[in-house]
Amino acid sequence: MNRTRSSVLVVALAAAVAIPGTGAVGASTPVGKPIAGTSCHPFPASNWWHADIRSLPVHRSSRTWLSHMSTSVRLHPDFGPSYGDGPNYGIPITVVDGSHPKASVTFDYSDESDHVGYPLGNDTKIEGGRNSSGDKHAIVVDSSTCRLYETWNTRVVSGSWRAGSGATWSLTSNALRPNGWTSADAAGLPILPGLLRYNEVAGGYVDHAIRFTTNLTSSHHYWPARHDAGSTSSWVYPPMGTRFRLKSSYDSSKLSWQARVVVAAMKRYGLVLADNGSPWYFQGEQDARWGDQLISDLKKIPASAFVAVDTSSLVP
Repeated sequence: MNRTRSSVLVVALAAAVAIPGTGAVGASTPVGKPIAGTSCHPFPASNWWHADIRSLPVHRSSRTWLSHMSTSVRLHPDFGPSYGDGPNYGIPITVVDGSHPKASVTFDYSDESDHVGYPLGNDTKIEGGRNSSGDKHAIVVDSSTCRLYETWNTRVVSGSWRAGSGATWSLTSNALRPNGWTSADAAGLPILPGLLRYNEVAGGYVDHAIRFTTNLTSSHHYWPARHDAGSTSSWVYPPMGTRFRLKSSYDSSKLSWQARVVVAAMKRYGLVLADNGSPWYFQGEQDARWGDQLISDLKKIPASAFVAVDTSSLVP
């Protein structure tokens, strides 16, 4: 994850202006599964993550952005079996209840982090494991309050919790972070609502956009993203928060039924550019039940089958 600070600019080439503090879009879609082990859904049905983008126009910069995004590759599911080489891939979700002790966390990006107690402990699952050289995301859901806590570069130093940055959200609210603030993700968005979760795919319906990365982004961001970490100010590279839609013409009939569930979500809800990383890697939760056939099928989806969409009409 690139955490280089950059100029912060909320932009829309279509001149959209966001109402501060809200991610609601005023329309709802069918509600999917709650987070496993809870009755909590990742944000209200009216939230931007759940917006149906099938009828939105193609963004006027779509062709330009895609020409700078390695569209000759195929998508890469950044989750699934590891075949004994460390923990299964993916970002784990830890569920706790209201009785879980809360810890104080020291942040590297302190001025853009939420300074509250975080329900971290020996039971906290960390992406890649505690000795990982990667992003070490920790995602914790308090099932009693439906509150989400997320940290990046999470570790214990001399018995105390430290992280690169941290943020918390009520999963029952559409409130956004202050503009210009990062989160555990470079776009300043929550990670959890953009993860593919096993229970929703197995249940046959994914009701949200999916988080993904690319290697080069511009130092700008689109609502509801709150932050950016691009290495260039050039508009030929996509801003954080850009939404991409799988073309309706993409034929998934020969894929497994679970892969078709994911393809349907990519057509209806799309992908959201949320961080810098390997081109066209999209994320899911860590779960040992992800099947080989699903992962293999998802690797067949070409990046060239996507377009960027103009989401200015979603801004309240």
